[in-house]
Amino acid sequence: MKEEFLRNMAANQAIIHKVTRIYCDNVDDRKDLFQEILIQLWKSYGSFKEQSKFSTWMYRVSINTAITAYKRGARKTIKTLFVKDMPAIVDDDYDYELEDNLKLLHIAIDQLTGIEKSIILLYLEDKSYDEIAEITGITQNYVRVKMNRIKKKLESLIKGKV
Repeated sequence: MKEEFLRNMAANQAIIHKVTRIYCDNVDDRKDLFQEILIQLWKSYGSFKEQSKFSTWMYRVSINTAITAYKRGARKTIKTLFVKDMPAIVDDDYDYELEDNLKLLHIAIDQLTGIEKSIILLYLEDKSYDEIAEITGITQNYVRVKMNRIKKKLESLIKGKV
């Protein structure tokens, strides 16, 4: 199970980075949230039933963990015991400087609500409305309505230079 988890994480690690970039402004907060998400993924890995793609499940766990941290208003690691035998996953290969080139968009996205952030993240990942609905747990029609509103909101924020 440990080896399978590591393979899946290696193939999909960018998902966590994308989620942390949307929900956190600075590198330290992103690293903390990365670890928090990783812990939640490892703790719930046994419950992954392969009824959906691994990446869909991973998005759902990552986004839910990020929203919980966002609602708490804290970017601190959850005060839980570290999961015994949790495999080490390194996040040093990610180029945070490259991500900073998208600063204006991220500043605008930062002003969105938690669910709006989730929807725009998945949209920017070229997920279909069906996939976004499945990951977020809302209807496809509501995703479409929210996406139109989010686009208008982002356009307004960016035109106003946030």
